[in-house]
Amino acid sequence: MIPRRHFDAEHELFRDNFRRFLADEIVPHQREWEAAGMVPRQVWRRAGELGFLAPFVDEQYGGAGCRDFRYDQVVAEELGLANEWGLALGLHSSLVAPYIDAFGSEAQKRRYLPGVVSGDCVLAVAMTEPGTGSDLAAIQTRAELRGDHWRLDGAKTFISNGVNSDLVIVAARTHPTEKRGLSLFLVEKGWDGFEIGRKLDKIGQHSQDTAELFFRDVRVPVENLLGEPHQGFRMLMQMLAPERLTCAIGSLGAARAALALTLDYVKQRQAFGQRLFDFQNTRFELAAIKTELDVGQVYLDRLVMEHNAGSLDAVDAAEAKLWTSELLGRAADRCLQLFGGYGYMAEYPIGRLWASARVARIYAGSSEIMKEIVARAM
Repeated sequence: MIPRRHFDAEHELFRDNFRRFLADEIVPHQREWEAAGMVPRQVWRRAGELGFLAPFVDEQYGGAGCRDFRYDQVVAEELGLANEWGLALGLHSSLVAPYIDAFGSEAQKRRYLPGVVSGDCVLAVAMTEPGTGSDLAAIQTRAELRGDHWRLDGAKTFISNGVNSDLVIVAARTHPTEKRGLSLFLVEKGWDGFEIGRKLDKIGQHSQDTAELFFRDVRVPVENLLGEPHQGFRMLMQMLAPERLTCAIGSLGAARAALALTLDYVKQRQAFGQRLFDFQNTRFELAAIKTELDVGQVYLDRLVMEHNAGSLDAVDAAEAKLWTSELLGRAADRCLQLFGGYGYMAEYPIGRLWASARVARIYAGSSEIMKEIVARAM
């Protein structure tokens, strides 16, 4: 990617180091991990050792104290550019860790954040249920206060990092009558009654461990309530905007990867006595994609700085997520078309990117939900 004024020299150094890590230790193993359906745990520890996990965490908890979302942006961009969908660093660092940072007690931060930074404590968040989808107010998982603990019962699905995670933030209903009466709980792997169900077989993102989770009479200590009781819905809503911004950044990075893969291919592939790139249709298709990418980049960079300033608007984040995920879908499809039959082969990265990109229009709020958010604000 061409350096942008948006970044400082420190960000570019961080980018160089992270890009080298991906090139040396991640990309060579992508096919192996896709076949295994999992990224090995030692990769998380290696990422932590190199300082790539939750750099915003304060130094007293083992972090770098870099409260600048541009570092998260670099990670999301480079994972997209590397066509890496299994190593969910953005979920861990940019989506889930901020819950503990923003709402956690001092004791919770001391207990969990050092492992979050080192890679010894992989994070997940469990919101989606088999019958609820994007409707958080319809969550059925329940937690009842029983003296010194909460009793947690329910089921979650489509949980990214569901197998690898050590700590899961679980959304559960705690108010018997209030529709939005949810609370968030820090639930550790290995607790009695907490069961990891089947690892889900997806059409893309094969190395990303997505699973079902079950909670049967799980005893959650009262000190593992995150924030205040019955305030979970508000906390989830507060964190959805940066989550959608992170997804938007990753989508744009993946679309740039599709463009780069295709440019390289069409400048080498011959047809009817000339390069594919020499056909006007090819050049026009790729020029249109590049233009949309560059326009979208300006919007994302602006929103990142607004997030740094504490003024990221939920509607803007929804628009960004809608635009970039839809753009990724168009770009991946149009680029694959230029590969012809080879694009449909799993051995070609463009085909795997195309399949993995499809869910970007669904997770973190579907395109239809994003349109509804925007429409309500009109």
